[in-house]
Amino acid sequence: MAGVLIALARRLRQPLPGAQPRLRFEMPPEHEEEAPTPEAEDSARFGDPGPRMSSKHPLYVGFMGTVGVGVALLVYWIGSNTTQLLLWIVAALFIALGLDPVVRWLEGKKVPRAAGIVVAVSALTLAVGSFFATLIPTIVQQVTQIVQEAPRWIQDFIDSDFFRSVDNQFGVRERITLELEKFVNNPEAMGGIFGGVVGFGSTVANGLFGALIVLVLSLYFLAALPAMKKWGYRLAPRSRRARVEALSEEITGSVGNYVIGQAVVALLNATFAFIVMSILGVPFAVLLAFVVALLAFIPLVGGMIAGVLVTLIALTAGWQTAVVYAICYFAYLQFEAYFISPRIMQKAVAVPGAVAVISVIAGGSILGVLGALIAIPTAAAIMLLVKEIFIVRQDNH
Repeated sequence: MAGVLIALARRLRQPLPGAQPRLRFEMPPEHEEEAPTPEAEDSARFGDPGPRMSSKHPLYVGFMGTVGVGVALLVYWIGSNTTQLLLWIVAALFIALGLDPVVRWLEGKKVPRAAGIVVAVSALTLAVGSFFATLIPTIVQQVTQIVQEAPRWIQDFIDSDFFRSVDNQFGVRERITLELEKFVNNPEAMGGIFGGVVGFGSTVANGLFGALIVLVLSLYFLAALPAMKKWGYRLAPRSRRARVEALSEEITGSVGNYVIGQAVVALLNATFAFIVMSILGVPFAVLLAFVVALLAFIPLVGGMIAGVLVTLIALTAGWQTAVVYAICYFAYLQFEAYFISPRIMQKAVAVPGAVAVISVIAGGSILGVLGALIAIPTAAAIMLLVKEIFIVRQDNH
């Protein structure tokens, strides 16, 4: 039996009949001495080539200017028609840089890179899937509860003394009844509702498709990240290649550490908010904890927005509950800013507060939530390049 297994293993190691090795796009060597070719010998017989056309020649300037404008218009057209794809690529690259420190740590533990990528991506997918599998039933239950309780809340508001006084002065009830009748009898409005439902369904389908594309691109980027870096470094002049590599490694490493650190900070933030909401009896604690986790990913302003939002919702349980929650949560934000974040982010990026706020607002205005997430790493990379290149050049002049 052992002999049969050994023979089978030896057979599996042999290549399949007719199989060819997969073609790979290899990088050219660093330096190569070119031997004289017959063509070079023939050119030597016919004389040396003449000088190149001057870059100041009118024909050269006009031709290259036209080509430059054409290339710029082509790049603009491609970018404007592939905006969604570019956002997916940026998101996938951001995730790949965030998982790269984990993969490199596993490589340091003698784990092959392919196995490290599988472990890191599987752990991330399992964590996200488990989170949503636990969260979705709770969200459905609490949203159903909101829908069931909404008529009673509306009726209580209608029966309140405040609404009665406003209705007696301005005729609000009659005005609302007329507007509802117009809306129901208007076919365009009803068609708009149907179109909105269809649009929501298509948005959900596009979101799921985009998530799949981002996941696949993240796997490819994570697997090819060392080769991508090596190719990028070869694009720089040989005399400056070492400096370009050092700056690039510093930037990519800080981005990866920032992504992991921000994820840990957001998880701790949401966990603390959930514990406080559960103790105080704030309604929809699980749903609000999920919202807090998403907002906490946005640096600086995300925690403040989450605190204000949950405090307003806590007012439904009483102003005392809202005040106690606001005190606890905003005190935690101060503790997080001075004790938790500095220890988690010590290997990540360091950006001045004013630059961080401006970059987050600008990134959110340009690319939405994704822009707000990558704003601080981008600002840190720009500041590093300015400090190490521009300022050094200015100091040497």
